[in-house]
Amino acid sequence: MEPLRRKALVDAALRVIGDHGSLAVTMSDIARQAGVSPALAHHYFGSKEQLLIETIRSLLRQLRSDTVAALRAAKTPRARLSAVIRISFHADQFAPDTIAAWLAFYAEAQRSEETRRFLVIYASRLRSNLLADLKRLVPADAAERIAEGAAAMIDGLYIRQSLKSAPIGIEASIALTEDYLNALLASVSPSPQRVKAETAAPSSGPTGHSGVEPLVSTRPLDPPGERGKPHRTTQGQMT
Repeated sequence: MEPLRRKALVDAALRVIGDHGSLAVTMSDIARQAGVSPALAHHYFGSKEQLLIETIRSLLRQLRSDTVAALRAAKTPRARLSAVIRISFHADQFAPDTIAAWLAFYAEAQRSEETRRFLVIYASRLRSNLLADLKRLVPADAAERIAEGAAAMIDGLYIRQSLKSAPIGIEASIALTEDYLNALLASVSPSPQRVKAETAAPSSGPTGHSGVEPLVSTRPLDPPGERGKPHRTTQGQMT
């Protein structure tokens, strides 16, 4: 029963923070949303601060779990990059309450060292996931630069989603980030290990194609009627 009650309180905290748009909520607000007494909420978490820390931990755990699963399913470095991007904009992460909670935690990080530490973990995981496969496609210096830019774009588009008057939907956000990656990858010479793999790969037919995935893959923009739908997971997110 205790794990279920703790999860209910974490879920309630996420909803209450989303409704308020900040961490200026009380334990009573959260307990009321969860349908339990404030005393029981204090029993499980001790203080509001500890409940809020568990809430951000929960967001990070879910993002990491989703990212690990997506990366395992991807078969090539370029497909793994697309998996990281798509998870970052997964519907669960792109839900209004979740977006509001992430933004509130970023604001709190200016005052709370513990909150800042968790957000640094998030940023490090995202960068690491991008960098690992970029280094298999382009030289290390270019991989570093592209990873930083892609991570900044993911976070920027996520923040943009909080502007409800000008939302950018999931598919549009993914397409914009993919376009950025495609443009940068096309402008950089392949990494030595990629060149070696392409050179060593046997021909797959009369066209002489090596069977190695193209450096650039294209992804369509939203179909009409889908653009702008607020349905992020992946600002893994992560291994």
